[in-house]
Order: sequence, then structure tokens, then C-alpha cells
Amino acid sequence: MATAVPAERDAVARAFPGAAHGRALPGVEVVTIADGPDLIAAGVGPARAAASTAAALTAAALDGRPYGLVVSAGIAGGFPPHAPLASLVVADEITAADLGAETADGFLPVTDLGFGTVTHRPPAALVREVAAASGALTGAVLTVSTVTGTAARAARLRDRHPGALAEAMEGFGVAEAAAAHGLPVLEVRAVSNPVGPRDRAAWRIGDALDALTEGFGKIAPVLESWNRYDS
Repeated sequence: MATAVPAERDAVARAFPGAAHGRALPGVEVVTIADGPDLIAAGVGPARAAASTAAALTAAALDGRPYGLVVSAGIAGGFPPHAPLASLVVADEITAADLGAETADGFLPVTDLGFGTVTHRPPAALVREVAAASGALTGAVLTVSTVTGTAARAARLRDRHPGALAEAMEGFGVAEAAAAHGLPVLEVRAVSNPVGPRDRAAWRIGDALDALTEGFGKIAPVLESWNRYDS
């Protein structure tokens, strides 16, 4: 399970009661919870998240204990009014929203340029089960390298991605690493702020971290029992 920063990792860890111990890998520490998940604070942004996640996945595979599922988790901006503050969002698609080219006619995703990919889709059955267990909203979670800070950019993103509920900075990188290892991916986000003009006074980071802990407490049985081959 990959978060961006230790505060998010620790919020997820609080949902699992087992004892935890850490193991240092090049560039990242893997925290293993007894009878629970392995967790990493993968770093901020899609590139660092991809590199850290790939390191953890490779180490597990070389140790003969490969993972069956990769989860990107943390807080995020939510598109108002669709994803209110402190709500939980599970991605039905993980899309790199600013990977491409700006042209006189607007933004072109990298796929329109003839290469790459911009979207990963988590297993639909798992998304449904996680949403049902936690009460989470389902929709696209956008990955950006530059956080949105204006109403105009927020509107452009929603115009290009009408199903988008949230924006964060790591999901697509985590998904790319998972795909390279042939693994399914899930993204779960708790909304800490609205996407749009930056108003720090309106942010509810503490509430979002609490929602992340509560959400994973409800999701844990689903993740523990899920079998990718049943989907």
C-alpha cells in the first residue's frame, strides 16, 4: 500500500491493529503490519511514487513473496460539489490528467500523440465491494504533477474528465509500477480540500486523515478476502 507521506501512511496503519516493523530498501522503507498490509510512504508526485513502488514490488518478488494487489492511498482534493470535504473516494479509473501536450486547440493526452497510456482501471468488482463496505464515492481520480490552484483550471479538468471526483499526485505513478509487475491496482482517497483556488483556511487535513483511517477499517476485510482471480 503506497501513500505519499508518512502522515498518510500512519493514518492507514491505524486501521490495522497488528504490530509493525520497518525494513529499509533503496530509497524507501517498507512497514509491515502483522496480519495486515505492507505500507510505504512513496514520496510526492507520480515519478517518485512510481520509483518507490517499483522498488518495493521488485524486492517482494525477489524475496519470493510477491504481492497480489497494489493500493494507492492518501488525501486528495475533491471536485465540489461532487466530492465534499472528508468524503472517501475510490477510483474506478486512475488517469494522468496533465500527461500530454498543450496545443492551440487545447490539451492533447499523450495517447493522442501516438504513444503511452493515460488511464489505468482498477478491477470493477473490487471497486464495487470497497465502495459498498466503506460508503465511498466512485469516480475518476486524476493524477497531476501540478496541483490545481485556480477555478479556471478546475473547470477545464472537469470538462475533460466529467467523471472526475478527486485530484492527487501519485495514483498514476503507483498504477504504472503495478502494471509493470502485472498487478491490479486500487486507489482510495479522502478529500481534504476542494479542487480550485488555494484556500488553506478551508482545508481539513486532519478530518481527511481520520476519514482515511475509518475507511480502511471498513475496507480491510474486503482487501483481505479479495482474490484477483475471482473477478
